[in-house]
Amino acid sequence: MPVRASASAPDNAPVITGAMPLPLGRGGRHEAAMSADQNLTRLRSDLRAWLAANAPQGWRAAAQSHAEFAASQRAWFLALVAAGYAIPHWPAKWPGGGRSLAAQKVIYEELAAADTPRLLLSFVSTYHAAATLMECGGAAQQARYLPAILTGETWCQGFSEPGAGSDLASLKCRAVREGDHYIVTGQKVWSTMAQYADKCLLLVRTSSDGVKQAGITFLLMDMKAPGVTVRPIHQIQGDEEFCEIFLDDVAVPVADRIGEEGAGWAVAQATLASERGLTLMELSYRMRGAGHRIAALIRDNGLAGDAGIIRDFGAIMTRVDATCALADRFLENRMAGIEAVGDASLVKLSYSRMLRDFSLLGLRVGGMGEQYRAPIVFGDLNTGNWMADFMNSYAWTIAGGSDEVQRGIIAERMLGMPREPKGWAA
Repeated sequence: MPVRASASAPDNAPVITGAMPLPLGRGGRHEAAMSADQNLTRLRSDLRAWLAANAPQGWRAAAQSHAEFAASQRAWFLALVAAGYAIPHWPAKWPGGGRSLAAQKVIYEELAAADTPRLLLSFVSTYHAAATLMECGGAAQQARYLPAILTGETWCQGFSEPGAGSDLASLKCRAVREGDHYIVTGQKVWSTMAQYADKCLLLVRTSSDGVKQAGITFLLMDMKAPGVTVRPIHQIQGDEEFCEIFLDDVAVPVADRIGEEGAGWAVAQATLASERGLTLMELSYRMRGAGHRIAALIRDNGLAGDAGIIRDFGAIMTRVDATCALADRFLENRMAGIEAVGDASLVKLSYSRMLRDFSLLGLRVGGMGEQYRAPIVFGDLNTGNWMADFMNSYAWTIAGGSDEVQRGIIAERMLGMPREPKGWAA
C-alpha cells in the first residue's frame, strides 16, 4: 500500500528550518546535508509508489474534448492535493507545502517521468493567484480564496488587451468606482483557459493622470458576474487554449481590490514573478520523457535502419539532455542563492527551440500519415499528434517572453553587450 505524502514528507518545514539545533562547523553541516539527502530519497521513493498506484492511465485518449480535458484535469489536481504533491511551493501550513526547492524538483522530476498530465487548468490558480493573494492580499481575501483553490476553484488572468500586450501598461479596460463597487468596461485577450475559470485576476485603469503605470488597479473578478462574456480563440492546431473576455458594466466589489487603488502595477509584478524556474525544468524533463514516442514511430515506420534518421534522432536527444542540464544548473544556482539575471532566459530559449526541432523530427519520421487529421489531445506539448505538436511549438517561441526578448536579455544582462540605441531603425 503506497504511503501518502501527508504521512511521509519529512522534507517539510522541520528539515528546512532545522528544528533540531546542529553543531556549528563542518560536522554539523555534513550531518544536515546527509539528513536532507535521506529525506529527498524517501520522498522520491514514496512518490514513485504513490504514482504507481494512482497515476492516471490513458489520460490522452480521455482528453480529446474540452469537457473531457477539464474533468480529467480537475480530478488529477484534487488527487494530488489529497496526496500532498500539488502545491509544494505554498507555505508549510498548507497540505504538502513548505517544501524546499530540492524537494520540489524531485516532485516535478517524478511527475514527468511517470508521464502524468501537466496541471494546466490549475496553473494560474496555484501560482499567479496564490502568489498575489499571499504577498499582497488581505487576511479576509486569503481566507476566502486560498482554500477554495484547493477544492478546485479555477482562476484565469485578465491582463493583456488587443492594444496592450508587451506594453501592458497601455491597457485601457476602464473601472469607475460607484459606491462599494467598481463598474468595469473593456476587453481582455490571450486569457489562458478563461472558458473554465471561476475567478479572474484583472488589471483595470482607474485613472489617466500621471504615468500610465500609476493609474492601474488590481481586482479579483467573478467570471460568472453579469456582463462577463468569454469567447475562446480557435487556434491553428485545433486547440482553444486562449480566450477573449468582454466586460460590459461588470460590478466588482471594492472589497475584491488587491492593494490600494492605483497600485495595481506593483501587485502585477508579484503575480508575474511567481512561476518561473521549476516550470522550465518540468517542461524540459517532459520533453526528454517523450523521446520514446519518436523512437516508437521510427520502429513502426520501418526506419530503424535509416542511418540519417538515427543520426538526427541521436542529435536531437543529445540536445534535449543539454536543455535538461541547463534547467538543472539554473535550479541549482537558485537553491545556492547565486542565480544571475538571464539564467532563466538561457533555459527558456533552449527549451523553445528544442520543442520546435523535437516535434519537427516527429512530423518528419511520421511521413504522410502525420499530415492527416488526428484527434487533438488537450493539455500536453508532446501528444504524438505531430502536426498539432509542431504547430503548437511556435507559440513557445513567443509565450513567456519571445526568443528575441530572451536573446536581448542574455546579450545585455549576461554578456554585457551594449543596449540597442533608442530610435534605431534599419
